[in-house]
Amino acid sequence: MKKKVFPAPSDSSAERKRLKESDAKKKHWMRWGPYLSERQWATVREDYSADGDAWRFFPHDHARSRTYRWGEDGLAGVSDNHQRFCVSLALWNGKDKILKERLYGLTNHEGNHGEDVKELYYYLDNTPTHSYMKAAFPYEQLVEENVKRSRTEPEYELLDTGIFNDNKYFDVFIEYAKDGQDEDDILIKITAHNRGGQEAPVHIIPQFWFRNTWSWFPEGEVKVPSIEKKGDLVLEADHESLGKRWVHFEAIAGAGPDLIFTNNETNEKKLFNNPNKCNHVKDAFHEYVVQGNQAAVNKKDNKGTKAAGVYKFEKVPAGGKVEVRVRLNKKPPGAAGKSQAAPGVVSADFERVVKDRIKEADDFYSQLALKGLKDDLSQIQRQALAGMLWSKQFYHFDQRSWRKGDPIGPPPPLARMDLRNKEWKHMYVDDILSMPDKWEYPFFAAWDMAFHTIPLSLVDPTFAKKQLDLLTREWYMHPSGQIPAYEWNFSDVNPPVHAWATLQVFKTEERLYGHADHLFLERVFQKLLLNFTWWVNRKDTEGNNVFEGGFLGLDNIGLFNRSEPLPNGATLRQADGTSWMAFFSLCMLHIALELAKQNEAYEDIASKFLEHFFHISDAMTYHSGNEEKSLWDSGDSFFYDSISWPGGHTQRLKTRSLVGLIPLFSALALDPEYVDLFPGFKKRLNWLLAYRDKHRPARVFKKEDTKENKSILLALVDQTMLRAVLKRLLDENEFLSPYGVRSLSKYHKDHPLSMWVNGQEFRVDYLPAESDSGMFGGNSNWRGPIWLPTTYLLICSLKRFHYFYGPDFKVECPTGSGIMKTLEEVAWEIEVRLVRLVQRNKQGQRAANGGNEKTDQDPLFKDLVLSYEYFDAETGKGLGASHQTGWTGLLAVLVHQVGNMCQSS
Repeated sequence: MKKKVFPAPSDSSAERKRLKESDAKKKHWMRWGPYLSERQWATVREDYSADGDAWRFFPHDHARSRTYRWGEDGLAGVSDNHQRFCVSLALWNGKDKILKERLYGLTNHEGNHGEDVKELYYYLDNTPTHSYMKAAFPYEQLVEENVKRSRTEPEYELLDTGIFNDNKYFDVFIEYAKDGQDEDDILIKITAHNRGGQEAPVHIIPQFWFRNTWSWFPEGEVKVPSIEKKGDLVLEADHESLGKRWVHFEAIAGAGPDLIFTNNETNEKKLFNNPNKCNHVKDAFHEYVVQGNQAAVNKKDNKGTKAAGVYKFEKVPAGGKVEVRVRLNKKPPGAAGKSQAAPGVVSADFERVVKDRIKEADDFYSQLALKGLKDDLSQIQRQALAGMLWSKQFYHFDQRSWRKGDPIGPPPPLARMDLRNKEWKHMYVDDILSMPDKWEYPFFAAWDMAFHTIPLSLVDPTFAKKQLDLLTREWYMHPSGQIPAYEWNFSDVNPPVHAWATLQVFKTEERLYGHADHLFLERVFQKLLLNFTWWVNRKDTEGNNVFEGGFLGLDNIGLFNRSEPLPNGATLRQADGTSWMAFFSLCMLHIALELAKQNEAYEDIASKFLEHFFHISDAMTYHSGNEEKSLWDSGDSFFYDSISWPGGHTQRLKTRSLVGLIPLFSALALDPEYVDLFPGFKKRLNWLLAYRDKHRPARVFKKEDTKENKSILLALVDQTMLRAVLKRLLDENEFLSPYGVRSLSKYHKDHPLSMWVNGQEFRVDYLPAESDSGMFGGNSNWRGPIWLPTTYLLICSLKRFHYFYGPDFKVECPTGSGIMKTLEEVAWEIEVRLVRLVQRNKQGQRAANGGNEKTDQDPLFKDLVLSYEYFDAETGKGLGASHQTGWTGLLAVLVHQVGNMCQSS
């Protein structure tokens, strides 16, 4: 088969030109973007409790009345890159008990599988400079049912309530478009469609406010910004560092807007029975719109730190629609030769700008899609990338200030000082970060972010590189060299995939855009040296190159909670932790060789990582000839974790899980012409090979295709081991699912693993969907479901093995089928199965929709694709977070590769 690659996007496209202007700092196209969180309440940053229960300390009911300390949230919102000024949408249908200003969901205590957003919303479009953005909200109220359900029952979703059966809902679309010449001119268009058969009311309320940065300090220390009315249709917003901005509203006869004002200040009286600092507080718009409390807003002065334009559509016809148009820019009233009629808002210029940005977005994405790529796949790819771009978020956190409390306000409880993240006093973050999910995971996660950069690098390699660079910077990385995991516990340990992602992004930019950014590669590499040293010094307890690492992102995959000490003082010798370090070594070796092309000093460092890999390989699969201590079980032909009990006894934990597949990730082929570029490294490599051939078995195998080709494969498995592991991997009764690769073998459905320790049973069962335990909050499950990130790494490794072994190396796929395939074809088979999760089948169904007829067949839903956190291994149903656009955004890469192969076959 002929292999195709992503076509290089043209520099002539308008969006590509904007990206180049941004990279060159000629224009600040990235100043405004979708940086508003979808949930700021119940985050660690807002938790000032004594017990660390963030969900109860700052619940959803407080969010509309209580000022946030570290960020803001809203519906389909945007802000500037330091989140000084925020924009979002509020809605009311005339009957809900609260004004819908933010997404609603269940807390970790309420959901039967942990925290869970209970809304339907979709990211439809976005460009890297956010010149055009579009989101949709089928709008209605949730019936709370989940609290009645057990962990073994499915979650009760909005679609299950039946409220969409008669189409009695509003379909709300919000679009943002930037003027083509002015990065500070933002057009906002909100369209509400009445999908029902009867006329119905809706209130559309664009909101504008300043993040509260002043209430935490003595009066006068921080200047308070202001928003005030300038005529019937204009707001003037004034901020000390952002300058002045004007918001221009379009007048709609009989609908408004009614301009209202309040302050972004806590309603102390309502929440804590304390006097309010001012007369008008944060929840004033809810009081005014829903409760009819006219005194709640500042009608006298028409000013504050929060403002909105209320459009009241009392009777939207059945099947009809209404539109609201607003413009945020630096042009004061009359600047365009007009009065206070909002320049450009009511003119044809508004629609022209929006249409131009839509066309440019179409042009930009058409360059990524292959000609002839099926519309469904092309649409999946675009929505996946849109979700990645919508999931950017402003993240602010000063660990020292958070721990000691602010100058104004009650001091935090003393118990907080030792409660969480006390070792991370240096953390000061004020950045735009790629989030896994802006509601369920509105905080960075180190290994998630690494996977985010793979699809992001297709459209904006500069942003992808910055994400990788940031987590290694001194205000993130611990002085010891540890990379922070995530805000619930910075000290937890994520798999070391940063080096792999760095190399992938470097290669992608070089291939697509012709730019080999060695400075980026070197900057990140230097910091990753510290991180590698931290792993060696902190996570190899016995000093024998067998690593622990803790849960390593795989939550409940094993018998024990791997983030806590094991029973009886035992040590877990992790096959995945050790394999990740072998993988880390090979990635660092590869980067060092790339850097050695320009600086031969890096050859020595490459040699150092080569030795590290050899040591880890020996410890994992050979261990000085001690079969009991080896993580490779020659009888089962599989890798397992083992426990080292006090006294020296070692016991394997025979769970057939992803832990035993991760060793396949470590594979690097070195062609002779490549090695010849580095004479110092070549000399050391040849000496090590000769020495090892003489003294011990080596997991290094010479290619024997031809005498001329002396390629070398660095891997943890030889051909025999590879075939044995693949036999299990490709067995549909074990790991191979119709929709990808199971995280736990189906073998354990009938053969659960159980161990009794100190009178307590520890057990692992095959659970293809949700978890039945509360380990790690119970909101994820690695005991069966399909996960995109690890499966993607497996696909990449199969292709590396194929590159080395070539077309003559074939395995049975699926096991027992009699069909022999090359490893590249095996990788393609897995890719096809993964894409099957979201691609329509012949009946028009998407497996991820879980058989829901509404989402599969309804013309208004069938083209909308959600990015779930993980998937049911037997049905393909999407599970966990519904907007895990982070690593599930890898679908943007996979659908392209599947389209490639389909056209090539």
